[in-house]
Amino acid sequence: MLAVKAQTKRLADLNYLVVGLGTTGASVARFLLGGGYRCRVQDTRDVPPGLGQLRADCGEFEFHAGPLPADWISWAEVLVISPGLPVRDPVIQDAIARGKAVVGDIELFAQLAQAPVVAITGSNGKSTVTSLVGDMFARAGRAVAVGGNLGTPALDLLDDEADSYVLELSSYQLETTDSLQPQVAAILNLSEDHLDRYPSYDDYVAAKHRIYPHAEIRVSNADDAATRCDVLDVRFSLDPAAGAEFHLLEDQGTWLARAGEAWLDTRELRLRGRHNWANCLAAMAIASSAGIAREPIVAALRAFDGIAHRSQYVAEIDGVEYINDSKATNVGAALASIEGSERPLILIAGGQSKGADMAAMRDALKRKVRCALLLGEDAQILQQAWQGASDIERVADMAAAVARAHELARPGDCVLLAPACASFDMYPKFEARGDDFMARVLEFVHD
Repeated sequence: MLAVKAQTKRLADLNYLVVGLGTTGASVARFLLGGGYRCRVQDTRDVPPGLGQLRADCGEFEFHAGPLPADWISWAEVLVISPGLPVRDPVIQDAIARGKAVVGDIELFAQLAQAPVVAITGSNGKSTVTSLVGDMFARAGRAVAVGGNLGTPALDLLDDEADSYVLELSSYQLETTDSLQPQVAAILNLSEDHLDRYPSYDDYVAAKHRIYPHAEIRVSNADDAATRCDVLDVRFSLDPAAGAEFHLLEDQGTWLARAGEAWLDTRELRLRGRHNWANCLAAMAIASSAGIAREPIVAALRAFDGIAHRSQYVAEIDGVEYINDSKATNVGAALASIEGSERPLILIAGGQSKGADMAAMRDALKRKVRCALLLGEDAQILQQAWQGASDIERVADMAAAVARAHELARPGDCVLLAPACASFDMYPKFEARGDDFMARVLEFVHD
């Protein structure tokens, strides 16, 4: 249960303006209004989805629908902005020029949390690793609260009874955070993403690296130089020869290992693919660095069967496996999903490409994909980038994609939804896209 009264005393008595009433913004407004702070709320929509519930929870408050009024910016001392609103937005830049503090929910959380924090970011695998580490803490008997960019917003996690927090953090959240001092901070991997928001890939990487400066222990990926901070990092690697503390060990099978000591045979994992072996090694490194013993770590690894829409097994029909990786919303995630499969693939991809270089996937398509079925707003961009690397067909929607995949697939194949793109051209969120894929697949189970 949220310890509101105890926690809110630790924030300064200022005028707070919550900008954007999505899930995160609603958690901020609920926290501030519940604590008795002077707080106004703005959203561009007339009736944002969380408005009614917020009024039910907190009573009446000042709310403005539409662009930010100049007099509200003048009134505010702190703007708490939604992760979806770029700091580079001209209105936000003007507020900063006027001396206003601009923060996000994680900055407020960092000023309030009293227990150690594990902070996890990266382009791909964040949710899997965060969930795994949370399970490892729980199996070790910790009173752990898990959330952030995954599941429960950070401010809703605050509880005087929690002895640990495990947070997934996005680059958007990190760019408005200065006070976070994690016990352990990790960057899992980095690849092109959100280039529709950042001026360059280097700017995106810099936002991710904001997780490191105040961390006690840093965990990085020895296979991805862009994740590294310095020589003191705790490192994990899929390369047995990389010299990482957490690594693979080949000994009558492939093992997850620490410093040459085999911990768990990968055949005992429920997670599929080498990219998930990397996620498991990352979770081992993070939990061990936070003081969790080997036994609960191995128990969590052995029991964990993944998260919905992340390399999620759907069905096997006539010898063909169907996998839902709708969360593969960027090139790096889709590549990991493709490389992780041991079967020939019928790939379903497409959506909003966010300015990413789709040609980076050509080699993987040549080696692994028999046919790519493309849908959505940027299907033409993907087709141009992948032409000649695989057979390519355009389809109208998910129903057509799954039906055509069912026709093309042979026993031993895998039909993989790994879009490499955002879903917003056709769906409200990636979960809805994955749900549609699974529903269409399951129609064939009953034929």
